[in-house]
Amino acid sequence: MLAAIRRSEAAWTRALLLQLLLAGPGGCLSRQELFPFGPGHGDLELEAGDDLVSPALELSTALRFFDKSNIRSVYVTTNGLIATSEPPAKEAHPGLFPPTFGAVAPFLADLDTTDGLGKVYYREDVSPSATQLATECVQRGFPEVTFKPSSVVVVTWDNVAPYQGPGKDPALEDKRNTFQAVLASSDASSYAIFLYPEDGLQFYTTFSKKDEDQVPAVVAFSQGLEGLRWKSDGAYNIFANDRESIGNLAKSSNSGQQGVWVFEIGSPATASGVVPSDVNLGLDDGTEYDDEDYDSVTGVGLEVVGTTPFPHETPRRGDAGTYNVPGDLAPRRLATERPPTPPTERTRSFQLPAETFPQQQPQVIDVDEVEETGVVFSYNTDSRQTCANNRHQCSVHAECRDFATGFCCSCVAGYTGNGRQCVAEGSPQRVNGKVKGRIFVGSSPVPIVFENTDLHSYVVMNHGRSYTAISTIPETVGYSLLPLAPIGGIIGWMFAVEQDGFKNGFSITGGEFTRQAEVTFVGHPDKLVIKQQFSGIDEHGHLTIDTELEGRVPQIAFGSSVHIEPYTELYHYSRQVITSSSTREYTVTEPEQDGAAPSRVHTYQWRQTITFQECVHDDTRPALPSTQQLSVDSVFVLYNQEERILRYALSNSIGPVRDGSPDALQNPCYIGTHGCDTNAACRPGRGTQFTCECSVGFRGDGRTCYEVEKTRCQLEREHLLGAADSQRPRPPGLFVPECDEHGHYAPTQCHGSTGYCWCVDRDGRELEGTRTRPGMRPPCLSTVAPPVHAGPAVPTHVIPLPPGTHLLFAQTGKIERLPLAGSTMTKTDAKALLHAPEKVIIGLAFDCVDKVVYWTDISGPSIGRASLHGGEPTTIIRQDLGSPEGIALDHLGRNIFWTDSHLDRIEVAKLDGTQRRVLFETDLVNPRGIVTDSVRGNLYWTDWNRESPKIETSYMDGTNRRVLVQDDLGLPNGLTFDAFSSQLCWVDAGTSRAECLKPGQPSRRKVLEGLQYPFAVTSYGKNLYYTDWKTNSVVAVDLAISKEMDTFHPHKQARLYGITTALSQCPEGHNYCSVNNGGCTHLCLATPGSRTCRCPDNTLGVDCIEQK
Repeated sequence: MLAAIRRSEAAWTRALLLQLLLAGPGGCLSRQELFPFGPGHGDLELEAGDDLVSPALELSTALRFFDKSNIRSVYVTTNGLIATSEPPAKEAHPGLFPPTFGAVAPFLADLDTTDGLGKVYYREDVSPSATQLATECVQRGFPEVTFKPSSVVVVTWDNVAPYQGPGKDPALEDKRNTFQAVLASSDASSYAIFLYPEDGLQFYTTFSKKDEDQVPAVVAFSQGLEGLRWKSDGAYNIFANDRESIGNLAKSSNSGQQGVWVFEIGSPATASGVVPSDVNLGLDDGTEYDDEDYDSVTGVGLEVVGTTPFPHETPRRGDAGTYNVPGDLAPRRLATERPPTPPTERTRSFQLPAETFPQQQPQVIDVDEVEETGVVFSYNTDSRQTCANNRHQCSVHAECRDFATGFCCSCVAGYTGNGRQCVAEGSPQRVNGKVKGRIFVGSSPVPIVFENTDLHSYVVMNHGRSYTAISTIPETVGYSLLPLAPIGGIIGWMFAVEQDGFKNGFSITGGEFTRQAEVTFVGHPDKLVIKQQFSGIDEHGHLTIDTELEGRVPQIAFGSSVHIEPYTELYHYSRQVITSSSTREYTVTEPEQDGAAPSRVHTYQWRQTITFQECVHDDTRPALPSTQQLSVDSVFVLYNQEERILRYALSNSIGPVRDGSPDALQNPCYIGTHGCDTNAACRPGRGTQFTCECSVGFRGDGRTCYEVEKTRCQLEREHLLGAADSQRPRPPGLFVPECDEHGHYAPTQCHGSTGYCWCVDRDGRELEGTRTRPGMRPPCLSTVAPPVHAGPAVPTHVIPLPPGTHLLFAQTGKIERLPLAGSTMTKTDAKALLHAPEKVIIGLAFDCVDKVVYWTDISGPSIGRASLHGGEPTTIIRQDLGSPEGIALDHLGRNIFWTDSHLDRIEVAKLDGTQRRVLFETDLVNPRGIVTDSVRGNLYWTDWNRESPKIETSYMDGTNRRVLVQDDLGLPNGLTFDAFSSQLCWVDAGTSRAECLKPGQPSRRKVLEGLQYPFAVTSYGKNLYYTDWKTNSVVAVDLAISKEMDTFHPHKQARLYGITTALSQCPEGHNYCSVNNGGCTHLCLATPGSRTCRCPDNTLGVDCIEQK
């Protein structure tokens, strides 16, 4: 099957390469062959300029697009795009694809018609001449379809220029592009026709205002944002997005005429994606090209025809993301066929990939007529891939890590697998698949043939025992297949109990591999070939397998039984190949005859090769032992004649090669006598000691485990994944939320195929202004505290702080202290200051007067404090909070200030939490870091709003608000003000920089670049100290020499949040609120050289006086 597909793909590639080489200039589309356009044909003209959008063009016939059937107007833009709804102003210039609105993009780029640099025409046309021309184009591309449009939308970009940015390129000065998009609609369906005339595309890239660089144009379709409550990117298709494929638009075609491209965009077949035509370019004369022809044609080199090789990625079942299938490699359909499945995202129909196959492995076994096979997924090693755009290739229960040459996936704690596929440790597994066979029995000249036979297997993982059943096996062959326990034994190897330092098949391959085996029966001329394809985990959480059996087996009499003794088998590992061979005996006992049951011992030789793909980018990953020993016992085989079911059962463990001494195998985890629940993992200890641990999703003592009630996130995932048809790939663009290890919505959600990430609240709703572009993850905070596990109670009182200056930093559920000796971190003396396991502490602030630490807790939410002299912590604010994050303290005026990113406001209150007043509640999206300059009466804060990140300042009374920094920011998280140097510094997780400025001076200084993922920052002496999410550490940076000096990794490797400096004494200075509360009755808020008396919110004010 796989070989047939590859042969078809190869032929298709050859045909496409021939198209380009044989198509001369005479076959190109001329400008006269475009749909008529211009004012004389009733066209409207888009206003000249840059990044402009037309008024709505009302349609007499509704446009159908993806799964929508009633689009009554469209909008035309300067930038080579037709929108199905009015584009937001912030998306007027080309940016990331897909946009938030529905889009048809024949050439999406930053185009310019300023000062007569070309024109953009558009109209709806119902004339017979226009509709007939559209009919001819569509029927050329889809000859099996009867389509008669009642109207067409014709949009022409005529001699438009590229936007060049600040530095104009003389080479592009006279370059102009002309192209056309036609949307043809009937009452039942809609089609798009893109036309690119000869010499119509003279430039392929334009200057991006966002990236400040030349970027290629994009040819694509997008459904826009979908969903009522949970909005996510709908389906989209990118057909060209690089120079080579854009350059082929006028040279090639998918409809049989050069420069003309046809797509079905609105019908029942396009609910999950646009359907491209696939008609050949004039090579339908039945001519066949052999390999010599192909070699002679391609000998000129692929670069001549502008092709770009890239791996052919096959979809993985159960993957939350999408997959890439080069459209030009798709086998051609018959004229009467509809597409077998919806097209995939990012189908690059214009890119003509070179024929690519997985790297050839050394020949290991000699199996007759074994077809070349591939792997189910492929790590792309052609160019460096990163997690940002490939996170969907990892399991939702895995983490993705970038390395110098690419990315790798690894399962998180509690799960096992290869990172691409992960399952809960100790959880029972199910394997489903199909078996087909063509088997000769004994000396019979007629084969027994069976198709579409079901295989089901159940695995008790913590015993390493697999139970496999193959149904509807004809009795003429059923008994003769009894010795072939290895058919199901491969499943036992996948989930064999692992001894320390050794890996079973699933840990190595993730259940994605190809297996080929050969069985030779000693003393018989009989040989059987077994081919199995394992395709990972499907939408229902089951592994999938396809098995093919072909050859001859010795005949075993009806009613016989077969016994197989325990055996061992050596598995030899080399890069991406596993081989094994062995000789096995089995005893056949025939039915009783004349009071005797004759039995005979038979032997067969077994050889197999397993081919898989591993991630080669992680050099730190421990190497697999070159040889591992699989030990198999309790082998049971049975054929049920009445039910026609063949059954195999085996117990398996994997470990080192042994001389036959079983001593080291006596741990109950290895021999299956542990008594752990079937939903628990057995953890071997020393000697015969072991523990039982319930699998993820279960609770209990390990001996007895019960299922935990599913959370809202888990139920949503099951609904989405269960809605996918298990017989076809998941629809492109489908977003499936990620849940954390406790079942709550992960605070950061990412779309597997687009690379966009955003923050969500505890109910999974997207938080405004948090969506980041691919390659950047927003600094989202979990608002749900982890469950408190039963165990010894942790004291919640503060452990008194020793004398001296300390760093205080927050981790989920606790605050730690790190003493400073001068500016040096005394790492050996770091200890917990306060345990609060039910809280998610984010921001920290320190009162140097009373020696009290203040914090924000987003799980409550609440604001609390505790004295460093010891005692119990107290909550001072718990009402009317959303997500309090940053917190700052004016030790002179005795006030606290905090940011709330959910309520989008900044507030102030007295140190005991009373007299609250909202300072700001407008023009805030994601406020986080906040600091005070107590002596001067200034307030500073960050807002990491993805659309417009900024650092702002005001007086402490809220007056004189202004933007301090707005340019060249990404995700400004942490902020600190050093009272001694009067310097404001911040760390930015988007630009990966630490920067500083003096507020009264315009210049800013880059202190350090290349930070990993900084979150919060504080300063003391000559150093900055910041917490880092990626390294889970506190990092010291010398401000004077711009160098990282030291790093502290806490014992608990969990995410670090806020950090502050607990000074041994307060900085010198005073403000006008220092003495007698500034004479104010309530809030005294300092300003430069003065103060303002303010009243709290929600008071009648009879005893409060406001004054300046």
